[in-house]
Amino acid sequence: MAKTLRPIMFVGTGSDVGKSIITTGICRVLKQLGYHPAPFKAQNMSLNSFVTKDGLEIGRAQAVQAEAAGIDCSTEMNPVLLKPSGQHKSQVVLHGKPIGDQTARSYFLGDNKQHLFEEAKKAFKKLQSKYNPIVLEGAGSISELNLKHQDIVNMRMAQAVNADVYLVADIDRGGVFASVYGSIALLDETEKKLIKGIIINKFRGDISLFEDGKKILESLTNVPVLGIVPFAKDIYIEEEDSLGLANKHKIASQNKINIAVILLPYISNFTDFNRLEKDSRVHLFYTRNPEDIKTADVIIIPGSKNTIADMQFLRTSQLAQEILKAHENNSFVIGICGGFQMLGKSISDPHHVENDIHSIPGLGIIPTHTTLASEKTTKQCAFQFKDKEAYCTGYEIHMGITTFEKQQPLNIINAHEEGYLAKNCWGTYIHGLFDNTIIIDDLLSHFNINHTSNTIDYQAYKEENYNKLATHLKTHINIDTILKNMTVSHLEK
Repeated sequence: MAKTLRPIMFVGTGSDVGKSIITTGICRVLKQLGYHPAPFKAQNMSLNSFVTKDGLEIGRAQAVQAEAAGIDCSTEMNPVLLKPSGQHKSQVVLHGKPIGDQTARSYFLGDNKQHLFEEAKKAFKKLQSKYNPIVLEGAGSISELNLKHQDIVNMRMAQAVNADVYLVADIDRGGVFASVYGSIALLDETEKKLIKGIIINKFRGDISLFEDGKKILESLTNVPVLGIVPFAKDIYIEEEDSLGLANKHKIASQNKINIAVILLPYISNFTDFNRLEKDSRVHLFYTRNPEDIKTADVIIIPGSKNTIADMQFLRTSQLAQEILKAHENNSFVIGICGGFQMLGKSISDPHHVENDIHSIPGLGIIPTHTTLASEKTTKQCAFQFKDKEAYCTGYEIHMGITTFEKQQPLNIINAHEEGYLAKNCWGTYIHGLFDNTIIIDDLLSHFNINHTSNTIDYQAYKEENYNKLATHLKTHINIDTILKNMTVSHLEK
């Protein structure tokens, strides 16, 4: 039987240093070692979310980490989720359900953080009663002094649960000595005692060249460097942030089916297209350039956290005109969730769920009208696509009700009134549609291409990469020391 371990936490010198990926990998390492770990992030800010089996919403990163740990995800893993929905405004999701919108100022400087902190601690205790150990992830930098007194996700949480803390720094962006030293120097003494090690992430080149650097850091901080993790391009783990999507753009391929995903300002759940992107028949890219639409065989309008604002963006950017032209010229146009709403004739917001605009015209490709609702729909679903016998899976996250002027020609889901299906237009509220090989094959069958499918078992592919990540971390991080720290008694601590 595995020993009971104290919690472990990975914090960062800043955002995008690799905390989520390392947390994911450590969850898999601990699972391989016979433990029963679970991830935890008290507060996450992301437009990528997922629905638990009981129909509640959490950050997608924690769902991925739970998958790496080999367990079902739950709201205890991410009790507070912030979903940016407008200028300096976010929807606050507590224990999987929205409790309202707040500006960044009112949230980070308001008086409700103590309540949220108490709720986060309750979620942690509930999670800890089921799993061993808990692997926590911090957010952003641990040393934001102007916001630190309201922090519920970094060192304050680490202190509350007596976690061993490891500071992750991204050497690829430069300034690693200043960022590591400064992050630790700005902590108070009780916080510094929790820092058990430093992990240098995204290293390129010969690691032996950093031996002197390691010694310098340890001398400056009096904290051991327990890992120097090389940059790994051959390991695939879902990304949490949309920052890198603009780089996923290449010149249209003459030998593949070109699929353009519109890079909306409030794009959400872009993980919908990860599996599709890996099909050998497909060249998938993200764009805000109207000229790119002319080269696309398929145009996808993805999910959105502010459908009305993104519909306005389509018009002002000239993308709407190009999408309509493409549809008229028989290119495929697909809308998912917010994109589905934009395909219709109108989008109304009588309760001002998103902003002060009461109603706005949609693209008018399909005969629907959407009314944004204050109640959010969140559920997992199993369904049959068209007339296929096999069942597909997906999930819904939306605050809107879409009605048809007349019976739609064909539903996305067989025998249920969900979505819209025509010769060259699909619309649906279902996320994860293209995680199903049946649906990808059906879409791509409309195109003539001399390229055979290398259809992969996507779940097996993800499992393979979780294991590759675990091996990568075990090779370059001193896991034995980390485990030894976690098993030391509280008195010795």
